[in-house]
Amino acid sequence: MSDPLSKAATAAEIARAVSHGKAKATATAVVEAALARIAAAEPVVNAFTDVVAERARQRAAEVDAGKHRHGPLAGVPFAVKNLFDIKGLPTRAGSKINVDGPRAARDGALVRRLEAAGAILVGGLNMGEYAYDFTGENAHYGPSRNPRDPTRMTGGSSGGSGAAVASGEVPLALGSDTNGSIRVPSSLCGLFGLKPTYGRLSRAGSFPFVDAFDHLGPLARSTEDLALSFDAMQGADPDDPVCTHLPPEPTLPHLGEGIGGLRIAVAGDYFARGGEPEAFAAVAQVAKALDATRTVVLPQAAAARAAAYVITAIEGAELHLPRLRTRPQDFDPDTRERFMAGALLPGAWYVKAQRFRRHYRVNVLKIFDEADIVLAPATPCTAPRLGQTMMKLGGIDLPVRANLGLFTQPISFIGLPVVVVPLQRPGGLPIGVQIIARPYNERAALRVAAFLEQQGVASAPPA
Repeated sequence: MSDPLSKAATAAEIARAVSHGKAKATATAVVEAALARIAAAEPVVNAFTDVVAERARQRAAEVDAGKHRHGPLAGVPFAVKNLFDIKGLPTRAGSKINVDGPRAARDGALVRRLEAAGAILVGGLNMGEYAYDFTGENAHYGPSRNPRDPTRMTGGSSGGSGAAVASGEVPLALGSDTNGSIRVPSSLCGLFGLKPTYGRLSRAGSFPFVDAFDHLGPLARSTEDLALSFDAMQGADPDDPVCTHLPPEPTLPHLGEGIGGLRIAVAGDYFARGGEPEAFAAVAQVAKALDATRTVVLPQAAAARAAAYVITAIEGAELHLPRLRTRPQDFDPDTRERFMAGALLPGAWYVKAQRFRRHYRVNVLKIFDEADIVLAPATPCTAPRLGQTMMKLGGIDLPVRANLGLFTQPISFIGLPVVVVPLQRPGGLPIGVQIIARPYNERAALRVAAFLEQQGVASAPPA
């Protein structure tokens, strides 16, 4: 077990130590150690935009006094992408404009649920402006830097979330995933990440991007931490109209069940081309460890990605029209241009894209009649260099920002649950593999991730 005050400690290790009152393991000591790591790492990593040190100290004192002392996340420091509401702060959503808006009256729903489990919020995290980003670079607050190599991107838009966990500043962070914004940073930073089923976790108290696709979820350095946090955050919420009314389904008790009885296949066709060799080698390594020899095809995945782009552009533009009209100069120029382009797309395209989405969902779900899990690359490459605008994929020069989500968009398009498992490559940068399940079967995806971690195939040590 790692020292609960060290950057290597997982959320589960910290919670066990604090709950059992082990030597030195008070919530206050854990939080002070995290704040010290943040202060030391931030000049390089640039993960945080807001540190709520006094709030964290007060909460830690409450835990030490007995409040939530035996919660499943007792004393665990965590941070959230700055599109989550944090009481008393403006909800930045990566923007300059939002800072001038009202302060949040209360914390976002998932922040409240984690704190009810004993966790302690330490701050808000950097992100791509308004979540329209796959790189982790922000024109207003600077880029988050990949702790595995600070000259590299974290991936986005939850770049600060990836950087904060990979650096060991905190063991757990929350991000959002519309088209891949949890899965891309998890892959490029070498972390475990969970994009739950659409509607599985409440989005109340978070700044939206594309209502049709927005998901919230955790990034961590172990499967156990994903399950701990996911279980604590489940539950219906009338403040989010798409949040499921299904009862919570605990995943933590099932992590040790292994992969027996699970039918596991590899996504072929679209998901087996267009990336760099390391992306496909990672899938092959995971498939071998799982004895997965069958290949399945997700029909029309390329069309799904195109339709996802259309819906994203039109919904995102509609949301930001007031800001585009009144404060266009305060946007990142790249973000502003994408929103303005979306505002010019015909409404008929949106209708067609949504119709195709229903068709695609029906056909993809048929695959899960024959397979419980499908494996696919998480990103087409390892982390590009900061400032890099073009990359070569499959021998073709393509824009970095648009194509880091090559393999994630066709999955979030229909809200499937996904766990990313990280493969650490000796002498190279990490890369992730998507473990995709049918809706509401996060349990199976986490079981597979836990098995790969136990076998030593997947791991996420702090940088």
